[in-house]
Amino acid sequence: MNVLFLLEDLCFGGTQRQNVELALRLDRARFRPAILTLTGPTDLDRKVLDGNIPLVHLGSNRKAAPLFFARLGSAIRKLRPDVIIPCTALPNIWGRLWGKVLHIPVLGTVRGGGAPMRQHERFLWPLAAHTVCNSRALFNVMRKIGVPENRLSFIANGVDTERFHPGELPPSSRKPLIVCVARLAGDKDHATLLRAFELVARQHPHARLRLVGDGPEETALRKLAAQLEPCAASRVEFAGAADEPAPHYREGRVFALSSIREGTPNVVMEAMASGTPVCATAVGGIPELLGKNGLLSEPGDYQAIAANLLSLLQKGELADELGRNGRMAIERVFSFQAMTEAHERILESIGAN
Repeated sequence: MNVLFLLEDLCFGGTQRQNVELALRLDRARFRPAILTLTGPTDLDRKVLDGNIPLVHLGSNRKAAPLFFARLGSAIRKLRPDVIIPCTALPNIWGRLWGKVLHIPVLGTVRGGGAPMRQHERFLWPLAAHTVCNSRALFNVMRKIGVPENRLSFIANGVDTERFHPGELPPSSRKPLIVCVARLAGDKDHATLLRAFELVARQHPHARLRLVGDGPEETALRKLAAQLEPCAASRVEFAGAADEPAPHYREGRVFALSSIREGTPNVVMEAMASGTPVCATAVGGIPELLGKNGLLSEPGDYQAIAANLLSLLQKGELADELGRNGRMAIERVFSFQAMTEAHERILESIGAN
């Protein structure tokens, strides 16, 4: 079965990483994966090519190619897929439309808290033969929209527990570094995290904040960071996108995520697998994912986020306990093997119809 992954780009990001890992792990005796992006070459291209997966770009830079929606049909025809898996908003919209025109079944994906609205799921879900959600919260949203359960599945993201593993030092013995690994985009609400860190810096003279990632909000966030009180501004680090984020998780005493919308974020799972305690907002699938193994706050509440960060920085036993429990939860529940096998079953079902 020829399986075409249709993505906007292959920039460093949770959705991109998950789909690349899925494509790499599909059983090659049964599936032949290929990847088509709306943009040009980006961060994860080398990993895809090293895995002997055909990769085609419609564009030449990090922006979607001009008139990509008109050129998409021809590009899909050349790759001759048996199933299309579109990921993120633009591919989910135009991939489904072209799938309908070309009579190719589509496995729709709903990832991230804003996906049902951005992808116009209320109107476009019938164009997908089946739809996969990466959190139970999104599964319930899609069910309320009217998607029948026999065309809807929840498949949790997977984590590479060998790549993401605890470091030699427990969190309490690490430097007071707060790490956030996330695209510098609006949904992640780094501005609230920066305001929270300003409060933390007043009470913890050695605390630092490291933002790992790049994205459209970088200029505005750098400007905001520079406007913080001097005690905070001098201790904010923009580390850029990371091909290998695992060392950042192992170096941090605390992992922080201040998103206003999420599905089941890979970065939270990676931090847990790394034995690093998590301070996050209670959105999407995060509360279910963390359970009692992290500290939650409401989105936009920088004071509550600051209080949780201070608690984990100052209470070593709590940080170590949450770190240990988070690692055990990931080992027990999540794996790439389970994620891949669940997708393979759905793909074979779609192909059989």
